[in-house]
Amino acid sequence: MASTRIGRHVKAPRATVYRLLLDADAVARWQVPTGMTSQVHEFDPREGGAFRISLTYDEPTDTGKTTAQTDTFHGRFVRLVPDAQVVEVVEFETDDPAVTGEMTITIDLADADGGTRISAVHDGLPDGVSLEDNELGWRISLGKLAALAETGELP
Repeated sequence: MASTRIGRHVKAPRATVYRLLLDADAVARWQVPTGMTSQVHEFDPREGGAFRISLTYDEPTDTGKTTAQTDTFHGRFVRLVPDAQVVEVVEFETDDPAVTGEMTITIDLADADGGTRISAVHDGLPDGVSLEDNELGWRISLGKLAALAETGELP
């Protein structure tokens, strides 16, 4: 099991960033890498609350973990500290043993340089998930989150 660690500075207050981490419509917009679309099936943003999300590749040549073109994952919110931290446990919906197992995503928010420093850690990546692809996906998603927090629009 591996981990991805990534940070990002956002020119917006922690409260704004935190709100976007727990808003289903916002999550559908920012937590999706370029080249994919997102569908939020379930989203209950409270400790113990569950969520279920599908990310579908735009191009038919890509391979999903759940179906030919889709990665569906479900999880729960383990810890929510207003304006400071979101901890989730997630798992892909798949029969492929190379990508099964629970992963923990911890997002910490801190005041920094007139905005917010986001520190994200994705622990417990299954062996079948590429570290490089996971990091790239997180960089793209956090870039979208930053744009949404700063301007209300996606790039």
